[in-house]
Amino acid sequence: MTTLDNDARTDILNRLKRAEGQLRGIQRMIEAGEPCQPVAVQMSAVRKALDSTWLRMVRCLMAQELNERLGAPDTDDAAAPASAASTPEVVDAVLDQMEAMLGKLR
Repeated sequence: MTTLDNDARTDILNRLKRAEGQLRGIQRMIEAGEPCQPVAVQMSAVRKALDSTWLRMVRCLMAQELNERLGAPDTDDAAAPASAASTPEVVDAVLDQMEAMLGKLR
């Protein structure tokens, strides 16, 4: 399965690039002999960034799966039944709740 949503893909890639930069900074800190406490603080920041990225990826995966399994219509499909038109909104609401719950578990 691929990341089909361009906004989600861009968001995930940007988050990963930011975490990558933070990791490089940590490497430089260790090479320079920085004290452990500031290094640990930066490691914590990277963990939070990766947790946030993971949540975004899970949301993307769940959106794809739910839309596929619920048969969400294409936005251009004028012949779709009215009840199916609300599927994207229902999926978004479920994903918002799921993301909030997962965020509390971290």
